[in-house]
Amino acid sequence: MGEVALSLLNVGFEYHRSRRTRGPLPVGSVLENVSFDICRGEVLGVIGKNGAGKSTLMKIIAGIVKPDSGTVISNVDKVQLLSLQVGFMQELTGRENAILSSLLLGMRKADIEDKMQDLIDFSELGEFIDRPLNTYSAGMRARLGFAVSCQADPDILLIDEALSVGDIDFRRKSKAVIEARMNTQRSFVLVSHSVSMLQEYCQRCVWIDKGGVRMVGETRSVIDAYSAN
Repeated sequence: MGEVALSLLNVGFEYHRSRRTRGPLPVGSVLENVSFDICRGEVLGVIGKNGAGKSTLMKIIAGIVKPDSGTVISNVDKVQLLSLQVGFMQELTGRENAILSSLLLGMRKADIEDKMQDLIDFSELGEFIDRPLNTYSAGMRARLGFAVSCQADPDILLIDEALSVGDIDFRRKSKAVIEARMNTQRSFVLVSHSVSMLQEYCQRCVWIDKGGVRMVGETRSVIDAYSAN
């Protein structure tokens, strides 16, 4: 493996019931003693059943939520989560969301405006860029999110199922971008239920099971073990 970009050491997270909140809330451990490294220039896959804790893990790596225990050690400046459920405002247009997201990722407004046409071209949204996000399909939101990520150029991009909703051409384009940026020491973490996608993109894979790390290793070995489970 190469130089470590980010490490998780015995990370844990729990849902906590608030006395001020009405109605039932999930309570209990979501993640427990999770440890692994993300290396510079690699595409790391994450696999696991629904409810295993994968999405919560991505939010912790991105710094959106803090772990209740353990440590996240980051050796990079920018980590971004690309997820269909996180980061965009439904009532804003695609253009407005792109500007807002880029600003939050540390880009200057002048740079965003200079790159806007490239973003529109890459996302293939055309006139839809000025329509509200709530009129977008899941695939259109994914294309917009990935296009914003390409312009912002984070050190680590976390992709939570977002590529799974794209068409074949979009996935081919995304793969080309990922492969090009691996050579610049950018890292990617790809969460997916698609075994074929993980095999195509990823050198290593992490299997998350019931909130813990079941296995970390070469992608084929991890997928074989997961499929046999």
